[in-house]
Amino acid sequence: MTTTSALGGAVKRREDPALIRGKGRYTDDIKAVGMLHTAFVRSPIANGVITRLDTSEAAGMDGVHAVYTIDDVRHLGPLLAQVPIGKLRPLLADGVVKHVGEAVAMIVAESPSQARDAADAVVVDYDANPAVIDLKQAASDEIKVHDDLDSNILHTWSYHGYWDALGLESKQPEIEAAKQRDDVVIVSQEMVNQRLVPVAIEPRSVVAEWQDGYQRFTVTSSTQVPHALAGAISKMFGLAANAVHVVAPEVGGGFGAKLNVYADEILVCFASKALERSVKWTEGRREASGSTIQGRGWIATATIVGTRDGEILGYELEGLADMGAYTQNFTVAIPLLGLWVASGQYRFPTHFNIDCVVTNTMTTDAYRGAGRPEAIYYIERIIDMYAREIGLDPLEVRKKNYWQPDEFPATMGCGFALDSGDYGRSADTLMEEAGYAELRATQEKARAEGRLVGIGVSSYVEVCGFGPAVLAEIGFSWTNYGLPASFNGSGLVRVNPDGTATVIIGTGPSGQGHQTTWAQIVSDGLGLPIEQISVRHGDTAESPMGIGTFGSRSLAVDGTATHEATQKVREKAASLAAHLLEASEADIVFADGGAHVAGSPDQRVEWSALAKAAYQAHTAPEGWESGLEAQVTWSPGNATWPFGTHLAMVEVDRDTGDVSILKYVAADDCGNVVNPMIVDGQVHGGIAQGIGQAMFEDAIYDEDGNMLTTSLMDYPIPTAGDLPSFDLTRTTTPSPVNPMGVKGIGEAGTIASAQTLVNAVVDALSPLGVSHLEMPLRPKRVWQAMHDAAQS
Repeated sequence: MTTTSALGGAVKRREDPALIRGKGRYTDDIKAVGMLHTAFVRSPIANGVITRLDTSEAAGMDGVHAVYTIDDVRHLGPLLAQVPIGKLRPLLADGVVKHVGEAVAMIVAESPSQARDAADAVVVDYDANPAVIDLKQAASDEIKVHDDLDSNILHTWSYHGYWDALGLESKQPEIEAAKQRDDVVIVSQEMVNQRLVPVAIEPRSVVAEWQDGYQRFTVTSSTQVPHALAGAISKMFGLAANAVHVVAPEVGGGFGAKLNVYADEILVCFASKALERSVKWTEGRREASGSTIQGRGWIATATIVGTRDGEILGYELEGLADMGAYTQNFTVAIPLLGLWVASGQYRFPTHFNIDCVVTNTMTTDAYRGAGRPEAIYYIERIIDMYAREIGLDPLEVRKKNYWQPDEFPATMGCGFALDSGDYGRSADTLMEEAGYAELRATQEKARAEGRLVGIGVSSYVEVCGFGPAVLAEIGFSWTNYGLPASFNGSGLVRVNPDGTATVIIGTGPSGQGHQTTWAQIVSDGLGLPIEQISVRHGDTAESPMGIGTFGSRSLAVDGTATHEATQKVREKAASLAAHLLEASEADIVFADGGAHVAGSPDQRVEWSALAKAAYQAHTAPEGWESGLEAQVTWSPGNATWPFGTHLAMVEVDRDTGDVSILKYVAADDCGNVVNPMIVDGQVHGGIAQGIGQAMFEDAIYDEDGNMLTTSLMDYPIPTAGDLPSFDLTRTTTPSPVNPMGVKGIGEAGTIASAQTLVNAVVDALSPLGVSHLEMPLRPKRVWQAMHDAAQS
């Protein structure tokens, strides 16, 4: 497919004026006459049998309208999941509880405080059973999480399965043969990729209104997937798809956590239908530890086989991934995304084997990057360890093993084809931007002074732009939510009679800047000022069918649909302009708010006049269909594969173990760029979250399944004071998958940054004999590593 340059102007975000003035509208801002509020009774234990559930006192308290238990909602079935492997979550605990925070009962009352007070009055007795939190113990089946499952291991994602399914030749014999050579170095390390909490600024919130006279729901939710939520509600209540209207207003961060459909969303709908009142629930920050999905949670061993001159002959990753207690949405499929990028930017044989294991903890699912940060972390850490073992520069080792530009589209070990890339150029661009040789010289000088200064690098590739219909055939399907199986994107472009344009999209943004970016696409195509273009989203009653916003897919899929719809409107408008200007369609140029004849800018018609004529058939060409509007559904033939290389320079305090980030440089390639300012913002945020994992964040459970980090007092996230100014640069390798040549950037910073920081800190401590540190790199852990090294 021929690609074209996609815009590139740094237009200020059009979303921001309302938000920075406090004028944005979020779900919890909604107030309605007669609205009721909910609170949940939640389990204080991680594994047990409910022996008594007494709601009588709560039901009689002031303001309480209803108390619901599983007996009231069991007929609705368990919560739907897109990949239903494992134990599906009951809407409320059904005789047993399987993690701390599991909802046991729901209170509906006049006010939030009355609902919470009534929840405290519900009496629940439990017979506690041993909980299994440790992944290795869970994988042994010593303690079964669910009696009706054969094993705690729900599924295994392995290259073996892909090789068999795709008819590919196994690479495992090549790796085993390499291990037997006398001239190779084998480096292996077990590493933990810890659990994380998404921590969106806006907690989840949902408001449901059942309109009994019309037999339909109107639901407002802080969701990334409004159409999927509407589909799930319609299926669970046995309603027609058009009987559920979902609106996602402003969404204050999602990071994948709001990609799920949740039991509370279904339960609030149930309460509204039963009581014929609007019902609201808004999550508390501490409550989120047992009500909103978490991310990461892997333990795996990475192994590199390579020669002394830096040629890598094979790579293996074997490990366990924590699924939590119940399956939701894509839970079990998240490691599959890791499988797709397990070999990174490299052409050597790769073996991947990850067991998906249930534990007595909150469910895990998509969290910014979703499987890809984990996989890239392991390969980039072990390459760094290999480079140190053979005494070569870690960046040069990487460059020696990259796929080369003339090898694209390159077929990876999983069978997918990388769309385009020039990995060496990206690394060279990073080295130039960072002044790599000078940084190494500065590091040597600092070491000579006794300072612990380190430089870390990391290369990544990610799969995103989820749109290919083939995804539905290999485990990713939206049919369980009543949507089309494929990951199509959609866009509608309408020029109104006054010459303004309305763009309606099927995505559910949560801060990505869609209102700005989509307006730029349409402005570029039609020559309309951006100020005259309104972009609307998040309302299932008016937007075309869309899967939602996740996986860095929006621009590459739904943005492409909007681009193609714009071209259709442009073609139709050109025929009308040619008629009005008595010119050839081929000579019509759209620019500066109107259309003119090429070479004769004074021979023009303004969009206001053109649009007016479009709605008056008697002034249009014969056979003209009134209006200027087009809708396109886009299904690409492949995903897109952004890539890049990042660098961090750090200093470690010998006395305290505190890590200071002296410099951070990122060279990313997301194909053509629509708005560089928005791209930079996405990279900034992604890097910050990766640094959060590397240095601060850890969702810690004790052996009884209690989460010990349920507030921001216990779960630190990075602040502006913890971060340096980021030096960003880019290369541009257009994707051949879509006509704009775009790829995606929303998760790149997160996928690249955690191991970049860890590599830098280990490099700083390497003169002391430290070869590995687990995340997060809090001062105590770093100091202990230095202390232990000194004692050895």
